[in-house]
Amino acid sequence: MSSPSPRPQRVVVGLSGGVDSAVSAWLLKQQGHEVIGIFMKNWEDDDDSEFCSSRQDFLDAASVADVIGIEIEHVNFAADYKDRVFAEFLREYQAGRTPNPDVLCNAEIKFKAFLDHAMRLGAEKIATGHYARVRGVADASFEGGERFELLKGLDPLKDQSYFLHRLNQAQLARTMFPVGELPKTEVRRIAAEIKLPNARKKDSTGICFIGERPFREFLNRYLANAPGPILDDRGRKLGEHVGLSFYTLGQRKGIGIGGVKEKNAPRGGGEHEPWFVARKDMARNTLYVVQGHDHPWLQQHTLVADDLSWVDGRGPQAGEPGLGAKTRYRQADAPCHITAADASQVSVHFPDAQWAVTPGQSAVLYRGDVCLGGGVIASAA
Repeated sequence: MSSPSPRPQRVVVGLSGGVDSAVSAWLLKQQGHEVIGIFMKNWEDDDDSEFCSSRQDFLDAASVADVIGIEIEHVNFAADYKDRVFAEFLREYQAGRTPNPDVLCNAEIKFKAFLDHAMRLGAEKIATGHYARVRGVADASFEGGERFELLKGLDPLKDQSYFLHRLNQAQLARTMFPVGELPKTEVRRIAAEIKLPNARKKDSTGICFIGERPFREFLNRYLANAPGPILDDRGRKLGEHVGLSFYTLGQRKGIGIGGVKEKNAPRGGGEHEPWFVARKDMARNTLYVVQGHDHPWLQQHTLVADDLSWVDGRGPQAGEPGLGAKTRYRQADAPCHITAADASQVSVHFPDAQWAVTPGQSAVLYRGDVCLGGGVIASAA
Protein backbone atom coordinates (compact mmCIF):
# COMPACT_ATOMS: atom_id res chain seq x y z
CA MET A 1 0.00 0.00 0.00
CA SER A 2 1.07 3.60 -0.49
CA SER A 3 3.14 4.98 2.35
CA PRO A 4 1.33 7.36 4.72
CA SER A 5 1.80 11.08 4.34
CA PRO A 6 3.88 12.72 7.05
CA ARG A 7 0.88 14.66 8.32
CA PRO A 8 -2.90 14.59 7.86
CA GLN A 9 -4.13 16.81 5.06
CA ARG A 10 -7.46 17.84 3.58
CA VAL A 11 -7.75 15.71 0.43
CA VAL A 12 -10.57 15.98 -2.09
CA VAL A 13 -11.13 12.70 -3.92
CA GLY A 14 -12.82 12.38 -7.29
CA LEU A 15 -15.39 9.62 -6.65
CA SER A 16 -16.54 8.24 -10.00
CA GLY A 17 -18.78 5.46 -8.68
CA GLY A 18 -16.10 2.92 -9.57
CA VAL A 19 -14.10 0.68 -7.27
CA ASP A 20 -10.68 2.31 -7.82
CA SER A 21 -11.69 5.77 -6.59
CA ALA A 22 -13.70 4.21 -3.75
CA VAL A 23 -10.70 2.29 -2.41
CA SER A 24 -8.54 5.40 -2.92
CA ALA A 25 -10.84 7.37 -0.61
CA TRP A 26 -10.81 4.60 1.99
CA LEU A 27 -7.00 4.31 1.95
CA LEU A 28 -6.62 8.05 2.46
CA LYS A 29 -9.03 8.01 5.38
CA GLN A 30 -7.09 5.11 6.91
CA GLN A 31 -3.93 7.23 6.65
CA GLY A 32 -5.59 9.91 8.78
CA HIS A 33 -6.45 12.47 6.11
CA GLU A 34 -9.60 14.58 6.12
CA VAL A 35 -11.30 13.22 3.00
CA ILE A 36 -14.06 14.88 0.96
CA GLY A 37 -15.61 13.19 -2.07
CA ILE A 38 -16.56 14.99 -5.28
CA PHE A 39 -18.64 13.42 -8.01
CA MET A 40 -17.96 15.07 -11.38
CA LYS A 41 -20.83 15.27 -13.84
CA ASN A 42 -19.24 15.88 -17.24
CA TRP A 43 -22.06 15.20 -19.70
CA GLU A 44 -25.77 15.95 -19.71
CA ASP A 45 -26.98 16.16 -23.32
CA ASP A 46 -28.66 12.76 -23.15
CA ASP A 47 -28.16 11.81 -19.55
CA ASP A 48 -31.42 9.88 -19.42
CA SER A 49 -30.13 7.62 -22.18
CA GLU A 50 -29.53 3.94 -21.55
CA PHE A 51 -25.95 4.48 -22.69
CA CYS A 52 -24.92 7.15 -20.15
CA SER A 53 -24.77 5.85 -16.61
CA SER A 54 -23.97 9.02 -14.65
CA ARG A 55 -27.09 8.82 -12.49
CA GLN A 56 -26.26 5.27 -11.38
CA ASP A 57 -22.59 6.21 -10.98
CA PHE A 58 -23.55 9.04 -8.61
CA LEU A 59 -25.75 6.71 -6.55
CA ASP A 60 -22.82 4.27 -6.32
CA ALA A 61 -20.43 7.07 -5.32
CA ALA A 62 -22.88 8.31 -2.66
CA SER A 63 -23.24 4.76 -1.27
CA VAL A 64 -19.44 4.48 -1.07
CA ALA A 65 -19.17 7.82 0.73
CA ASP A 66 -21.79 6.62 3.22
CA VAL A 67 -19.91 3.36 3.95
CA ILE A 68 -16.54 5.11 4.28
CA GLY A 69 -18.04 7.95 6.33
CA ILE A 70 -17.13 10.97 4.23
CA GLU A 71 -19.07 13.84 2.71
CA ILE A 72 -19.75 13.88 -1.02
CA GLU A 73 -20.58 16.81 -3.27
CA HIS A 74 -22.08 16.59 -6.76
CA VAL A 75 -20.39 19.10 -9.08
CA ASN A 76 -21.46 19.79 -12.65
CA PHE A 77 -18.55 20.34 -15.05
CA ALA A 78 -20.65 19.67 -18.17
CA ALA A 79 -20.22 23.20 -19.59
CA ASP A 80 -16.43 23.06 -19.08
CA TYR A 81 -16.34 19.60 -20.63
CA LYS A 82 -18.28 20.69 -23.69
CA ASP A 83 -16.06 23.75 -24.25
CA ARG A 84 -12.67 22.24 -23.45
CA VAL A 85 -12.98 18.57 -24.39
CA PHE A 86 -15.95 17.81 -26.61
CA ALA A 87 -15.50 20.78 -28.97
CA GLU A 88 -11.88 19.74 -29.56
CA PHE A 89 -12.96 16.12 -29.99
CA LEU A 90 -15.31 17.13 -32.83
CA ARG A 91 -12.74 19.47 -34.42
CA GLU A 92 -10.23 16.63 -34.60
CA TYR A 93 -12.72 14.20 -36.16
CA GLN A 94 -13.75 16.83 -38.72
CA ALA A 95 -10.07 17.15 -39.66
CA GLY A 96 -9.89 13.39 -40.28
CA ARG A 97 -7.89 12.65 -37.12
CA THR A 98 -8.74 10.29 -34.25
CA PRO A 99 -8.52 12.12 -30.91
CA ASN A 100 -8.22 10.69 -27.42
CA PRO A 101 -10.76 12.55 -25.25
CA ASP A 102 -9.61 10.80 -22.04
CA VAL A 103 -6.22 12.51 -22.31
CA LEU A 104 -7.88 15.90 -22.79
CA CYS A 105 -10.41 15.27 -20.02
CA ASN A 106 -7.63 14.58 -17.52
CA ALA A 107 -5.70 17.70 -18.51
CA GLU A 108 -8.68 20.06 -18.74
CA ILE A 109 -11.30 18.74 -16.31
CA LYS A 110 -9.98 16.32 -13.68
CA PHE A 111 -6.70 18.10 -13.04
CA LYS A 112 -7.78 21.64 -13.88
CA ALA A 113 -11.47 22.43 -13.28
CA PHE A 114 -11.72 19.78 -10.52
CA LEU A 115 -8.38 20.81 -9.00
CA ASP A 116 -9.47 24.47 -8.94
CA HIS A 117 -12.77 23.50 -7.29
CA ALA A 118 -10.96 21.39 -4.69
CA MET A 119 -8.61 24.27 -3.85
CA ARG A 120 -11.64 26.52 -3.27
CA LEU A 121 -12.78 23.92 -0.72
CA GLY A 122 -9.49 24.38 1.11
CA ALA A 123 -7.92 21.14 -0.12
CA GLU A 124 -4.18 20.68 0.09
CA LYS A 125 -4.27 17.73 -2.30
CA ILE A 126 -6.60 16.00 -4.72
CA ALA A 127 -6.73 12.26 -5.35
CA THR A 128 -8.15 10.02 -8.06
CA GLY A 129 -8.37 6.29 -8.66
CA HIS A 130 -5.86 6.28 -11.53
CA TYR A 131 -3.18 3.59 -11.66
CA ALA A 132 -0.13 5.85 -11.63
CA ARG A 133 2.32 7.24 -9.08
CA VAL A 134 3.92 10.57 -8.22
CA ARG A 135 7.48 10.81 -6.93
CA GLY A 136 9.21 13.91 -5.59
CA VAL A 137 12.90 14.26 -6.50
CA ALA A 138 15.30 16.80 -5.00
CA ASP A 139 16.23 19.25 -7.78
CA ALA A 140 17.52 22.73 -7.00
CA SER A 141 16.57 23.99 -10.48
CA PHE A 142 12.85 23.61 -9.67
CA GLU A 143 10.66 25.79 -7.47
CA GLY A 144 10.88 24.66 -3.87
CA GLY A 145 13.91 22.51 -4.71
CA GLU A 146 11.74 19.56 -5.73
CA ARG A 147 10.79 18.08 -9.12
CA PHE A 148 7.78 15.79 -9.47
CA GLU A 149 7.88 12.70 -11.66
CA LEU A 150 4.89 10.84 -13.05
CA LEU A 151 5.49 7.09 -12.78
CA LYS A 152 3.64 4.12 -14.20
CA GLY A 153 1.25 2.30 -11.88
CA LEU A 154 2.80 -0.83 -10.38
CA ASP A 155 0.18 -3.07 -12.01
CA PRO A 156 1.42 -3.26 -15.63
CA LEU A 157 -2.00 -4.38 -16.84
CA LYS A 158 -3.74 -1.31 -15.39
CA ASP A 159 -1.10 1.46 -15.71
CA GLN A 160 -2.84 4.69 -16.80
CA SER A 161 0.12 7.06 -17.06
CA TYR A 162 -0.51 7.25 -20.83
CA PHE A 163 -3.75 9.16 -20.14
CA LEU A 164 -2.07 11.43 -17.57
CA HIS A 165 0.98 12.46 -19.59
CA ARG A 166 -0.18 16.08 -19.98
CA LEU A 167 -0.01 16.78 -16.23
CA ASN A 168 2.50 19.43 -15.20
CA GLN A 169 4.57 20.14 -12.11
CA ALA A 170 1.93 22.29 -10.40
CA GLN A 171 -0.72 19.61 -10.89
CA LEU A 172 1.47 16.68 -9.80
CA ALA A 173 2.58 18.58 -6.69
CA ARG A 174 -1.04 18.53 -5.51
CA THR A 175 -2.06 15.06 -6.70
CA MET A 176 -2.19 11.66 -5.01
CA PHE A 177 -2.84 8.29 -6.67
CA PRO A 178 -3.51 5.95 -3.72
CA VAL A 179 -4.08 2.76 -5.75
CA GLY A 180 -1.08 3.33 -8.02
CA GLU A 181 1.04 1.16 -5.72
CA LEU A 182 -1.43 -1.74 -5.81
CA PRO A 183 -2.41 -4.47 -8.25
CA LYS A 184 -6.07 -4.39 -9.30
CA THR A 185 -6.67 -7.74 -7.60
CA GLU A 186 -5.69 -6.18 -4.26
CA VAL A 187 -7.99 -3.20 -4.86
CA ARG A 188 -10.90 -5.59 -5.46
CA ARG A 189 -9.94 -7.60 -2.36
CA ILE A 190 -9.90 -4.49 -0.15
CA ALA A 191 -13.26 -3.36 -1.56
CA ALA A 192 -14.84 -6.72 -0.76
CA GLU A 193 -13.24 -6.86 2.69
CA ILE A 194 -14.60 -3.46 3.75
CA LYS A 195 -17.96 -4.29 2.09
CA LEU A 196 -18.03 -1.48 -0.43
CA PRO A 197 -21.31 -1.66 -2.39
CA ASN A 198 -19.44 -1.41 -5.71
CA ALA A 199 -16.76 -4.01 -4.90
CA ARG A 200 -17.78 -6.16 -7.89
CA LYS A 201 -18.79 -3.33 -10.23
CA LYS A 202 -17.48 -3.77 -13.74
CA ASP A 203 -14.79 -1.31 -14.85
CA SER A 204 -16.18 1.39 -17.09
CA THR A 205 -15.04 1.41 -20.70
CA GLY A 206 -14.97 4.38 -23.00
CA ILE A 207 -16.31 7.81 -22.20
CA CYS A 208 -19.73 8.73 -20.89
CA PHE A 209 -20.93 10.75 -23.85
CA ILE A 210 -20.56 7.71 -26.08
CA GLY A 211 -20.95 4.89 -23.56
CA GLU A 212 -21.80 1.54 -25.11
CA ARG A 213 -23.77 2.98 -28.04
CA PRO A 214 -22.54 2.46 -31.61
CA PHE A 215 -19.82 5.03 -32.18
CA ARG A 216 -20.79 5.95 -35.74
CA GLU A 217 -24.40 6.51 -34.69
CA PHE A 218 -23.22 8.97 -32.05
CA LEU A 219 -20.88 10.90 -34.36
CA ASN A 220 -23.66 11.10 -36.96
CA ARG A 221 -25.48 13.60 -34.77
CA TYR A 222 -22.60 16.05 -34.87
CA LEU A 223 -20.66 15.50 -38.10
CA ALA A 224 -21.83 15.90 -41.69
CA ASN A 225 -21.70 12.89 -43.98
CA ALA A 226 -19.60 13.29 -47.12
CA PRO A 227 -19.51 9.93 -48.93
CA GLY A 228 -16.63 9.13 -51.26
CA PRO A 229 -14.72 6.26 -52.84
CA ILE A 230 -12.92 3.43 -51.07
CA LEU A 231 -9.80 2.43 -53.01
CA ASP A 232 -7.22 -0.29 -52.45
CA ASP A 233 -3.46 0.11 -52.76
CA ARG A 234 -3.69 -0.48 -56.51
CA GLY A 235 -6.32 2.19 -57.02
CA ARG A 236 -9.22 -0.23 -57.54
CA LYS A 237 -12.56 1.06 -56.27
CA LEU A 238 -14.05 -1.32 -53.72
CA GLY A 239 -17.01 0.68 -52.52
CA GLU A 240 -18.15 3.92 -50.92
CA HIS A 241 -17.31 5.28 -47.49
CA VAL A 242 -19.88 7.24 -45.44
CA GLY A 243 -17.50 10.09 -44.50
CA LEU A 244 -13.78 10.03 -43.65
CA SER A 245 -14.44 11.20 -40.07
CA PHE A 246 -16.09 7.87 -39.30
CA TYR A 247 -12.99 5.73 -39.90
CA THR A 248 -9.70 5.32 -38.06
CA LEU A 249 -6.39 3.92 -39.26
CA GLY A 250 -6.06 0.22 -38.54
CA GLN A 251 -9.85 -0.22 -38.40
CA ARG A 252 -10.94 -3.66 -39.51
CA LYS A 253 -14.65 -3.90 -38.76
CA GLY A 254 -17.42 -1.76 -40.17
CA ILE A 255 -15.60 -0.68 -43.34
CA GLY A 256 -18.48 -1.95 -45.45
CA ILE A 257 -16.71 -3.77 -48.26
CA GLY A 258 -16.71 -7.40 -49.28
CA GLY A 259 -13.73 -9.37 -50.53
CA VAL A 260 -12.13 -8.65 -53.88
CA LYS A 261 -11.02 -11.86 -55.50
CA GLU A 262 -8.34 -11.93 -58.15
CA LYS A 263 -9.23 -13.68 -61.37
CA ASN A 264 -7.65 -17.16 -61.43
CA ALA A 265 -6.23 -16.61 -57.90
CA PRO A 266 -4.95 -19.86 -56.33
CA ARG A 267 -7.07 -21.28 -53.55
CA GLY A 268 -5.69 -20.64 -50.07
CA GLY A 269 -3.86 -17.48 -51.16
CA GLY A 270 -4.06 -14.12 -49.41
CA GLU A 271 -7.21 -13.03 -51.24
CA HIS A 272 -9.36 -13.67 -48.17
CA GLU A 273 -7.21 -11.75 -45.73
CA PRO A 274 -9.08 -9.03 -43.82
CA TRP A 275 -9.16 -5.42 -45.01
CA PHE A 276 -7.81 -2.56 -42.88
CA VAL A 277 -8.16 1.20 -43.16
CA ALA A 278 -4.67 2.43 -44.12
CA ARG A 279 -4.89 6.04 -45.34
CA LYS A 280 -7.31 8.95 -45.59
CA ASP A 281 -6.94 11.52 -48.36
CA MET A 282 -8.94 14.48 -47.06
CA ALA A 283 -8.31 16.61 -50.18
CA ARG A 284 -9.81 13.93 -52.47
CA ASN A 285 -12.26 12.58 -49.88
CA THR A 286 -10.86 9.09 -50.50
CA LEU A 287 -10.45 6.21 -48.08
CA TYR A 288 -7.65 3.71 -48.79
CA VAL A 289 -7.80 0.16 -47.50
CA VAL A 290 -5.27 -2.66 -47.68
CA GLN A 291 -5.41 -6.40 -47.19
CA GLY A 292 -3.48 -8.11 -44.41
CA HIS A 293 -2.39 -6.95 -40.96
CA ASP A 294 1.26 -6.70 -42.05
CA HIS A 295 0.77 -4.62 -45.19
CA PRO A 296 3.58 -2.03 -45.60
CA TRP A 297 1.10 0.86 -45.53
CA LEU A 298 0.27 -0.12 -41.91
CA GLN A 299 3.92 -0.09 -40.77
CA GLN A 300 5.55 3.19 -39.66
CA HIS A 301 9.05 3.87 -38.39
CA THR A 302 8.80 7.61 -37.76
CA LEU A 303 6.22 9.99 -36.37
CA VAL A 304 6.01 13.73 -35.81
CA ALA A 305 4.05 14.96 -32.79
CA ASP A 306 2.98 18.50 -31.94
CA ASP A 307 0.91 20.13 -29.17
CA LEU A 308 3.65 18.93 -26.81
CA SER A 309 3.34 18.68 -23.04
CA TRP A 310 6.33 17.62 -20.91
CA VAL A 311 5.92 16.69 -17.25
CA ASP A 312 9.11 18.53 -16.24
CA GLY A 313 8.46 21.40 -18.66
CA ARG A 314 11.61 20.56 -20.63
CA GLY A 315 11.23 17.17 -22.25
CA PRO A 316 13.82 14.71 -23.58
CA GLN A 317 16.57 15.76 -25.96
CA ALA A 318 17.37 14.57 -29.48
CA GLY A 319 19.65 11.53 -29.32
CA GLU A 320 18.90 10.78 -25.67
CA PRO A 321 19.36 7.03 -25.03
CA GLY A 322 17.03 4.63 -23.21
CA LEU A 323 13.69 6.05 -24.34
CA GLY A 324 10.50 4.17 -25.11
CA ALA A 325 7.16 5.33 -26.51
CA LYS A 326 3.54 4.27 -26.76
CA THR A 327 1.49 5.36 -29.76
CA ARG A 328 -1.68 3.83 -28.30
CA TYR A 329 -2.72 2.89 -24.77
CA ARG A 330 -2.66 -0.89 -24.81
CA GLN A 331 0.84 -1.57 -26.07
CA ALA A 332 4.28 -2.15 -24.58
CA ASP A 333 6.76 0.70 -24.72
CA ALA A 334 8.58 0.53 -28.05
CA PRO A 335 12.31 1.45 -28.04
CA CYS A 336 12.78 4.75 -29.88
CA HIS A 337 14.99 7.77 -30.21
CA ILE A 338 14.25 11.41 -30.87
CA THR A 339 15.73 12.64 -34.11
CA ALA A 340 14.62 16.27 -33.77
CA ALA A 341 12.93 18.34 -31.07
CA ASP A 342 11.97 21.94 -30.52
CA ALA A 343 9.30 23.75 -28.53
CA SER A 344 6.55 22.96 -31.03
CA GLN A 345 7.35 19.53 -32.49
CA VAL A 346 9.20 16.31 -31.82
CA SER A 347 10.25 13.64 -34.35
CA VAL A 348 10.43 10.09 -33.00
CA HIS A 349 12.08 7.17 -34.82
CA PHE A 350 11.39 3.50 -34.04
CA PRO A 351 13.93 0.84 -35.09
CA ASP A 352 11.02 -1.64 -35.21
CA ALA A 353 8.02 -0.55 -37.30
CA GLN A 354 4.91 0.47 -35.34
CA TRP A 355 1.47 -0.62 -36.50
CA ALA A 356 -1.13 1.89 -37.76
CA VAL A 357 0.29 5.00 -36.06
CA THR A 358 -2.75 7.27 -36.02
CA PRO A 359 -2.81 11.09 -36.28
CA GLY A 360 -4.78 12.59 -33.40
CA GLN A 361 -3.72 9.90 -30.92
CA SER A 362 -1.07 10.59 -28.31
CA ALA A 363 2.58 9.61 -28.57
CA VAL A 364 3.82 9.27 -24.99
CA LEU A 365 7.50 8.96 -24.11
CA TYR A 366 9.00 7.05 -21.20
CA ARG A 367 12.36 6.56 -19.55
CA GLY A 368 11.80 3.24 -17.82
CA ASP A 369 8.88 3.73 -15.40
CA VAL A 370 9.04 7.52 -15.67
CA CYS A 371 6.47 9.11 -17.98
CA LEU A 372 8.11 12.12 -19.60
CA GLY A 373 5.04 13.48 -21.40
CA GLY A 374 4.34 13.59 -25.10
CA GLY A 375 2.26 15.14 -27.83
CA VAL A 376 -0.44 14.61 -30.42
CA ILE A 377 0.60 12.60 -33.48
CA ALA A 378 0.52 14.88 -36.51
CA SER A 379 1.93 12.50 -39.11
CA ALA A 380 3.73 9.17 -39.51
CA ALA A 381 5.80 7.50 -42.20
